[in-house]
Amino acid sequence: MDWNSWLPLLIVLSSLLPGLLIFSLAEHRFALRTALNLGGVLVKLLLVAWMWQGVKAGEDYYFELPFLPGGSFILHGDALSLQFVLLSSVLWLVTTLYAIGYLEGSPLRSRFFGYFSLCVSATVGLALSGNLISFVLFYELLTLATFPLVVHRGTVASLRAGRRYLAYTISGGVVLMLGAALLHSLTGSPVFMPGGYLSPLLAEHSGLLMLAFVLLITGLGVKAALLPLHGWLPEAMVAPAPVSALLHAVAVVKAGAFGIVRVVYDVFGVEVMQQLDLTWPLVLLASATILYGSWRALQQQDLKRRLAYSTVSQVSYVTLGVAMLGPVAAVGGLVHLVHQGVMKITLFFCAGNFAETLGIHKIRELNGVGRRMPLSSMAFTLGACGMIGLPATAGMISKWYLASGALEAGYPLVLLVLLTSSALNAMYFLPLIYRIWCLPTGNFPAPKPLSKRFETHWMLLLPPVVTALLIVLMGLLAGTEISPLSWSKLIVEREFSYD
Repeated sequence: MDWNSWLPLLIVLSSLLPGLLIFSLAEHRFALRTALNLGGVLVKLLLVAWMWQGVKAGEDYYFELPFLPGGSFILHGDALSLQFVLLSSVLWLVTTLYAIGYLEGSPLRSRFFGYFSLCVSATVGLALSGNLISFVLFYELLTLATFPLVVHRGTVASLRAGRRYLAYTISGGVVLMLGAALLHSLTGSPVFMPGGYLSPLLAEHSGLLMLAFVLLITGLGVKAALLPLHGWLPEAMVAPAPVSALLHAVAVVKAGAFGIVRVVYDVFGVEVMQQLDLTWPLVLLASATILYGSWRALQQQDLKRRLAYSTVSQVSYVTLGVAMLGPVAAVGGLVHLVHQGVMKITLFFCAGNFAETLGIHKIRELNGVGRRMPLSSMAFTLGACGMIGLPATAGMISKWYLASGALEAGYPLVLLVLLTSSALNAMYFLPLIYRIWCLPTGNFPAPKPLSKRFETHWMLLLPPVVTALLIVLMGLLAGTEISPLSWSKLIVEREFSYD
């Protein structure tokens, strides 16, 4: 094997090996644990940057080991996988820094960061999976690695949320495995490819293909929080803020959405999707989830639960974009995979800052917090404006392409979904911004002096400031070659040029 064959495996191992070492560290080994965490992040980013240059130039990165009859264990770096890998790696860096500051002085940090690294390894492995067999393996590993993070605090509420999380995700994993096994029985597990690989089976097995599609989307829909499989997500908000950020922006819900992209474009393909008439049910399901999540977010008075229902809505933009099967809509869905991750992680970082520094958990407690924590409040404001889709933010770019793609693909009613959702976004975010900046400062529930120089611990402050800047830069520089929009266009060009 040459370097190009080993590179996908090395990217997975760059977080897996430090994570395994972290498990063995005593709690007082803060410096070594931090070095392993940040060292693994930096090595991963260097390897991903190398692959990014190669994929852009048309190089192939392919690692294969014999595994099952008709289905090898495959890691494959292509444009689509690299978008998710790069997002996960960059957000892992800022989340690691945030988690180090957030958990300072807390017990069980070696256990937390060990599972944290395993979670990122599973996410990156899932993104680089070259076929359904490999994808299912990492999908299940992700469930097992995130459960200890959800229940990390060990409270009654966190244990209850963890049981519900396991019930949903393991059930979803079983259904996903059934769908993958059904397809494997028909055609084996070949490499994901643009245009899919199921068209030769259409004549004889159309019914089985439709059943396999339902099973796969149902299994993936649990982690993607599609209606009505979203119930675990709001309950998981009892987890620490870094875990909430990980679930919503880096790993779990993104894994489900990414899997749906793979199934639609690289397993079934546009032609098979159209011939089996699978497009409109997926568009309808995504649209219903978008509106339902936005409506439920409006009803929440707990800040993290409002953000959780916002995630239910926003992640379904990805599914909506790819389900319409048009290139412009696909660009909108794929770029929102990145934009939503950066915007939502900013919001959860800020919510964590408000909670840790001032004891703020309820929306009514936000009054005047902008004067006490101006940088965190500004970052929260930019994240909220991005979610609404206001100009000069990343969210506007996503919604513009989704709306344009809806018209191109012949789904004009999707415009109504997007407009309604944006209006609801404004209704549940603008009152928060008003409270933060315009109402007089109240008595904060539990203020703690985390820093003498800054509004909070610098490790809690730097990550949301950086990601908030990215929200603006991804909006203003969307037309440049280094933007997520440019890379999404490259993905779509390759996905739609297979014929």
